[in-house]
Amino acid sequence: MAKGDASDGAAASGASPFAPPVKRSVTIAGHQTAISLEPIFWQALRDAAAEAELPINALIARIDVTRMAADDPPNLASAIRCWLFARVRTQDSLQG
Repeated sequence: MAKGDASDGAAASGASPFAPPVKRSVTIAGHQTAISLEPIFWQALRDAAAEAELPINALIARIDVTRMAADDPPNLASAIRCWLFARVRTQDSLQG
């Protein structure tokens, strides 16, 4: 994310889950790229990175490597959303 993991207000109580995408600059494999995600996805990504004890850029880099291994790789923002969704489904399966 933007240097220092700046908050975009997604964690604020009462924040709309339908907020428009927020563009952030991230560094992956030594180069910067911009990613646009809705605030709820940025927050979920921060939570996943904290749980994995990784910097958010490192988690995004891992997702990017997995994405590039696909036969028809989606764009990075789509891959992040899908990865986060799959993570939640896996957690739900383990709990239920």
